[in-house]
Amino acid sequence: MAHLVVLIVEDDVFIRMDAASMLEDAGFEALEASNADDALTLLEARSDIRIVFTDIEMPGSMNGLKLAFLVRGRWPSITIIIASGRIQPEPKEMPADVTFLRKPYSHAAVLEAIELAA
Repeated sequence: MAHLVVLIVEDDVFIRMDAASMLEDAGFEALEASNADDALTLLEARSDIRIVFTDIEMPGSMNGLKLAFLVRGRWPSITIIIASGRIQPEPKEMPADVTFLRKPYSHAAVLEAIELAA
């Protein structure tokens, strides 16, 4: 598979580290952000990010759903994967063409979502 850069946006450090490790083991470059503000800083600095994998509930100026809409508007070619253990958004509450994963998600489910998007 081609080299893909995935931005993981997750405030739980253990979940974020686990996701990054899993993605790196699968051959992807994983960038980490603990909130949407940090994610935007990385997105503005790096033009090679192809996938944003974000949690919904996070501290900061916006949650993962607002981040997803902002990413879709500013970087429409970036694939978006949204995850949550407590919130199950309706399709109209998310940007078009996103993948939603319920936490706890399996490594296989994340890799499948990325492979389908690539």
